[in-house]
Amino acid sequence: MARVTVEDCIDKVSNRFELVLLASHRSRQISSGSQISVDRDNDKNPVVALREIADEQLSPGDLKEDLIHSLQKHVEVDEPEDAMEAAEEPIVEEADQIMGELEAPAPVTFDTLSEEELLAGIQGLVPPEKNDDF
Repeated sequence: MARVTVEDCIDKVSNRFELVLLASHRSRQISSGSQISVDRDNDKNPVVALREIADEQLSPGDLKEDLIHSLQKHVEVDEPEDAMEAAEEPIVEEADQIMGELEAPAPVTFDTLSEEELLAGIQGLVPPEKNDDF
């Protein structure tokens, strides 16, 4: 393939924006030392990434999963349901005990202003002095 274009890849990844995300992620992988599966032919990393996608050397689904995994800050670990149910019981009992010890909170009240009071307050404001900073 002499030149790769978005049209060469659009039948593999239907959404152009997703294609850009996947190709940029693959390009970053190549920059960090990942092995490439097509000849470089003196091309830059984004072109190599697009050529790999167009030649179906990489699965778009796998690239998408890898991209999502690289962006995650916190990965949840699935625990078996039996262990989760057993772990929840002491926590619930402890929470009930703590809640029983706490006093009922006082109701929250807010100050209210009439429209006239608000307008009077706004009119009493002094505009800031102009200076050379902004």
